[in-house]
Amino acid sequence: MIQNEQYKGIVMKMKPLGDRVLLKEREKAEKSVSGIMLMNNMDGDYVYADVISVGNGLFTQTGDKIPMTVKVGDEVLIHKSETSRKVKIEDEEYLLLRESEIEMLNSK
Repeated sequence: MIQNEQYKGIVMKMKPLGDRVLLKEREKAEKSVSGIMLMNNMDGDYVYADVISVGNGLFTQTGDKIPMTVKVGDEVLIHKSETSRKVKIEDEEYLLLRESEIEMLNSK
């Protein structure tokens, strides 16, 4: 889970449009509290990412709003083929995808 304060400046400066979602790909390995390296099962076709910012959603032809399913702070699963869509904001790499390109949402 991301620390919202860590990315607060990014969210204030850059907001995705429509149904786009700004994601931060998870690191491939994480350290436990005691310093043990925990491998985040990333050898498959999918990777985990944290939602940093979301657009306002789309509208139908009749003007009805289609709300976004994901929200800031959610953990999502995306296919590795989507990880090539990177944007660089303040020397940090992020992924910018359409919500429909997200495969799964962690319901916690």
